[in-house]
Amino acid sequence: MTKETAHYEIDIEDVEYLRHGDKPLLARIYKPRGPGPFPLIIDLHGGAWTKKDRTSDAGTDEPLAKSGVVVVALDFRMPPADAGYPASLADINYAIRWCKARAAELGSRPDMIGILGVSSGGHQAMLAAMRPGDARYTALPLSGNQVVGAGVRCVVLCWPVIDPLGRYQYAKAQQGGAHAKPADEWVRCHDQYWPNEAAMAEGNPTRALERGETVRMPPVLYLQGTADIAHPAPDRERFISSYQKAGGRVELHLFEGVGEAFITNDPTSPAAISAIEKIIAFVHREMP
Repeated sequence: MTKETAHYEIDIEDVEYLRHGDKPLLARIYKPRGPGPFPLIIDLHGGAWTKKDRTSDAGTDEPLAKSGVVVVALDFRMPPADAGYPASLADINYAIRWCKARAAELGSRPDMIGILGVSSGGHQAMLAAMRPGDARYTALPLSGNQVVGAGVRCVVLCWPVIDPLGRYQYAKAQQGGAHAKPADEWVRCHDQYWPNEAAMAEGNPTRALERGETVRMPPVLYLQGTADIAHPAPDRERFISSYQKAGGRVELHLFEGVGEAFITNDPTSPAAISAIEKIIAFVHREMP
């Protein structure tokens, strides 16, 4: 039996990993039963930076954990209740360091930590992976001022908003057209999370590469449906081209005829099962 076909019983619990004032931020931890050490994946939910929570990706997180991966699914600050960019990146960077500092307790090792993100969570996962030392993102110290880096071994992107400014411009162009209702919602959420278009260009994995910014480039698994109307294919192609040109490695899988959120909406569909299998294989291959 290979790691990819292994099946573990898992335990699931919610823990507080960070607190802002009187508001706790929780992580849902899916932990395989066994001696480990297991790879650890930090999961960032989607919801256009403003919606959903740590439970949203259970359809991916549970089978991933049952394959022998610790999964830590995060809540993080979101508008309108909380600050917008870059507050969530500070929470995510902190969570990576928190997991590394507690890796043994979680059944993993500090050098076996990757990140997965869905839609807007994919944007944040890629940005966190590329800029682990950004002073804005590292602003929250660990307890006891432990010095732990926030680099990750690999990144899984599920239909990410890989160019926030490009998606914003695309969404505005769709208003009044065939996709007017979702486009209005995309624009509203962008406006809640981002201070302005300049910030959308700055906090942007694709445009950071195009600017020649020096970034970390862990291996990437990129998953998307061919009928996705929320995440423009040209943005994906620009990112992949720029990442590969800069020396990074991207494994792309397109799923015919399915739209955005196809795993989230029905994790038992054939496309979702295939995608989850690819995630499991990638994680075990990159963090053996």
